Amino acid sequence: MNTLINAFSALSDSTRFSIVEQLMQDGELPAGDLVEGRGMSGAAISRHLKVLREAGLVQQRVQGTQRMYSIQPDGLRAIAEWTISKRQFWENSLDRLGDLIERENSWPT
Repeated sequence: MNTLINAFSALSDSTRFSIVEQLMQDGELPAGDLVEGRGMSGAAISRHLKVLREAGLVQQRVQGTQRMYSIQPDGLRAIAEWTISKRQFWENSLDRLGDLIERENSWPT
């Protein structure tokens, strides 16, 4: 459960969330590409990447002088499995809401 909490905590920051989204869309990228367009220094992005690595959401490998980043599938899988496990709760909640709306609509005005 602690791993899941760390993952959600890491993704609660909009910069880190956008980095994960970019890596999901574009695949593996050098750190320099993750700095572009974010209005932050390389050092700031590096700190965000460290949080994402520690949360198990991204992985890093060294290629020559570059640090390459990609998604860590197991970290995202944990989030997906947790979300799917809550599906029954949300379906039941939406069913109850639908029933309530139907009852309210059938009340005489």
